[in-house]
Amino acid sequence: MVIKRIGVLKAGVIQACVMALFGLIIGLCFLMFGTMLAGLTGGGSNGSAAVGAMGMLGGIGMVIFLPIMYGVMGFLAGVIGAAIYNLVAGMVGGLEIEVE
Repeated sequence: MVIKRIGVLKAGVIQACVMALFGLIIGLCFLMFGTMLAGLTGGGSNGSAAVGAMGMLGGIGMVIFLPIMYGVMGFLAGVIGAAIYNLVAGMVGGLEIEVE
């Protein structure tokens, strides 16, 4: 079996979904560390509670922002990668895969 062509938009959508999931995982890590920062700063009178709240809000923002950013960049990378593969596969004949 030889793969001679890859659907450009389909590859972009698949790559966008995979990268959005990675962005969600990384955003959840930011949220976890932001929440830890909020817990570590306590409620002192020197404004440390505000710093902790900003860390937690930053983590929540990352859970929203990173999957969107990673998804868009993943889509672009998938589309460009599939287009380049199609161009090169047309010259050299494609990728051979052996299946049973």
